[in-house]
Amino acid sequence: MSSDKIQRLFSEDYPPPRDECGCFGIYNHPEASQLTYLGLYALQHRGQESCGIITSDGEQVFSHKNMGLVGDVFNGPVLDQLKGHIALGHVRYSTTGSSLLKNAQPLLVDFSRGTLAVAHNGNLTNARALRSELERNGSIFQTTCDSEIVVHILATQKNLNDRDALMHTVRTIRGAYSLVMITPTEMIGIRDPKGFRPLSLGKLDDAWVLASETCAFDLINAKFVREVEPGEIVFINENGVESAFPFEGQKVEHSHCIFEHIYFARPDSFLFGETAHVVRKKLGRQLALEHPVDADLVIPIPDTGNSAAIGYSEESGIPFDIGITRNHYIGRTFLQPRQAIRDFGVKVKLNPIREIIKDKRIVVVEDSIVRGTTSVLRMALLREAGAREIHLRVSCPPHQYPCYYGIDFATRKELIGARLSPDEIAEHLKIESLGYISKEGMLKCVDACQHYCSACFDGEYPVPFDPHTDKYMNDADRRQEILHFS
Repeated sequence: MSSDKIQRLFSEDYPPPRDECGCFGIYNHPEASQLTYLGLYALQHRGQESCGIITSDGEQVFSHKNMGLVGDVFNGPVLDQLKGHIALGHVRYSTTGSSLLKNAQPLLVDFSRGTLAVAHNGNLTNARALRSELERNGSIFQTTCDSEIVVHILATQKNLNDRDALMHTVRTIRGAYSLVMITPTEMIGIRDPKGFRPLSLGKLDDAWVLASETCAFDLINAKFVREVEPGEIVFINENGVESAFPFEGQKVEHSHCIFEHIYFARPDSFLFGETAHVVRKKLGRQLALEHPVDADLVIPIPDTGNSAAIGYSEESGIPFDIGITRNHYIGRTFLQPRQAIRDFGVKVKLNPIREIIKDKRIVVVEDSIVRGTTSVLRMALLREAGAREIHLRVSCPPHQYPCYYGIDFATRKELIGARLSPDEIAEHLKIESLGYISKEGMLKCVDACQHYCSACFDGEYPVPFDPHTDKYMNDADRRQEILHFS
């Protein structure tokens, strides 16, 4: 491929990959809203666009949602108004539906079955088909997010009781979904039968807690009880916890999202039976076995590369050090100056430590290269800081296919690994070498490796999607691309 074409691919203005969403619910605690605030604070890495909390005292329901970060949206007076012993919270990044206040979750509805609040992490692959059918039958939608579809399907099941209607709804929707719901008297947790997204059950004294990640339990001193099983519905009320299995008797292979371990989850979270930090260290060790190099130093791209870099250092024997420092206080509302500083967006978040890097042969460990735009600037910063050699090592394989299950990279055009070889990427980054972990090596680093989804690396989608109704069908180019590559 010509250098001009490589330059064009790297210069296209693609946004970085985004986190999905985080859900937190608590039942039977007098300070439910305050604990939900803390839980959302722990889950903030999963979504920074909007957040919301809905509470119930058994009779009345109270709600507050807004655009922005948890610490900005909620303060003392706001939390004091969210009364009750049941609460549901959500942090959102939009993978389906625009970034608008009306799409902020939890969704709150009053309908024939009563009052219901819904928080969703994941993505429905048949959302467009279901929505079209519901609208033809008279449903009126208030949002553009796929989570609202769940409520409308529930509302149409007029001849079923509440639990049977929910069982029917879960069998109707398809894709990746972990849902937490509350009514005025009950909390409900649901995972899709493939188990794409994490959802865990915890206990705090006499209260029950549901959260997308266990790091939220740690902050409020809740005890981790277990993960909600793929295909399980847990009903939590005054009688305790009761489980139902809508897909009982069906053989369904699990497909946990491997990118949760690589990038999304906080390193201290326990999900899919393992702690993310431990998995990431194993990825780094495997990466060192597959792509060794003579070097003086191993440094991570903080923060998600930290654990893998430790593993690489331990396996290779090359010393580990912090060669890049990260500014942790940059929110989405940070204003960039008017002057066109090409690398300002990277410099404001990451800055090399020159005394550590100067004249060194360095191994830089990164969790992933998705679109590649920030990698150019990061490698340039390291070279400017005096690095003699730069060897980039990536703890996941090249992203080559779109994700339909809740991660925001939608087309192959956006994925640099689908367009360029590792050598071509290294050439443009102006580095000495680039090495990705192999898919086989990556899967060796997780228990029950056969139960993981790696579709973004190999194109083997565990849940089929209809390219004529899929959420990414926004224009002719995307439609043609998915038809071609699927």
